[in-house]
Amino acid sequence: MTRKDDVIDSPLSIILVEDDDGDAKAVTRAFARLDGQCSILRVRDGIEALALLRGESGRAPRNYVLIADLNLPRMGGIELLRKIRDDPDLHRAVAFVMSTSADDRDVTAAYAYQVAGYILKQKAGRDFGSLVTTINHFWRLVELPDMGGGAGD
Repeated sequence: MTRKDDVIDSPLSIILVEDDDGDAKAVTRAFARLDGQCSILRVRDGIEALALLRGESGRAPRNYVLIADLNLPRMGGIELLRKIRDDPDLHRAVAFVMSTSADDRDVTAAYAYQVAGYILKQKAGRDFGSLVTTINHFWRLVELPDMGGGAGD
């Protein structure tokens, strides 16, 4: 059996659902420090995320980690998580929430949809460095389910 950290061609794939250009740019810059070991696809809301995940507007990577903001235009993060968990082709998606909200109702709602973690933007570290470290360790240590089988597979 080949371990993930032994596979050179297994870059980290992130689908970032973030409407704030400044936050998206900062997250992208932070992950760029992984020297080509990361690819980021950014969408601006839950509707765009679902279209990507379902193969309606491009093709999502076969395996990925989804990082979604909660407060998004058109379709917010909680509604996106609900639709993902209700979709038989997407329900295995590994998702994190990244938000400025520390409201216990938001945290509880996100975990009700089996998020892997709820990350406060203000705790994500200077220039999102702690976020990158956490997600990179997660990607390398945790065995993820095969998320193929969605649209187009």
